[in-house]
Amino acid sequence: MKLYDGGRAPNPRRVSVFLAEKGIEVEKVPVDMGQMGHKSAEVTKLNPLQRLPVLVLDDGTVLTESVAICRYFEELHPQPPLLGTDARDKAIVEMWNRRMEFNYLAPVAAAFRHTHPAMKEWEVPQLAEWGEINRPRAIAFLGLLDTELANREFIAGDRYTIADITGMIAFDFMKPARIDRPEHLKNVMRWYTTVSSRPSAKA
Repeated sequence: MKLYDGGRAPNPRRVSVFLAEKGIEVEKVPVDMGQMGHKSAEVTKLNPLQRLPVLVLDDGTVLTESVAICRYFEELHPQPPLLGTDARDKAIVEMWNRRMEFNYLAPVAAAFRHTHPAMKEWEVPQLAEWGEINRPRAIAFLGLLDTELANREFIAGDRYTIADITGMIAFDFMKPARIDRPEHLKNVMRWYTTVSSRPSAKA
């Protein structure tokens, strides 16, 4: 199988960190997103949405969307469980991962895509006002998360999961999005220090 990888972009990185946590090695096809490689004919043929990552299985099946790819690998390699264990736990992990996607990663991405000069040709139309609106939305959600993290070590409970991967990557993405680190949110900062210190965070 081959993984068409976009490097440090948030969604490709989510899969890379997930694979590193699992100890899984997959052949990667590097795609330079800075040079619009994700819009190439090769990638477009695999994914008409022109987004990464893209996983091509040995039988030719094409999987896109980072969480779908992670779920595929979780089924093949259930340990360590990053998407939950029993029905209840899987639902909790899914709930928090979706919360991290919709309420945190999405606003950070909107701030980046709609205000960063390098994204002018990517986000058409680029609406600076929408980008600015999303900066405080991201921080507001972290305030909610700070309260939750007062009672547990990780986002979805007492075990590291994909929700922590999504959250860590969103946190790192705040820098290029020009959103200040929430140093006043002590539980969030404690959590981030923990998850960003894991070896997989370098993936």
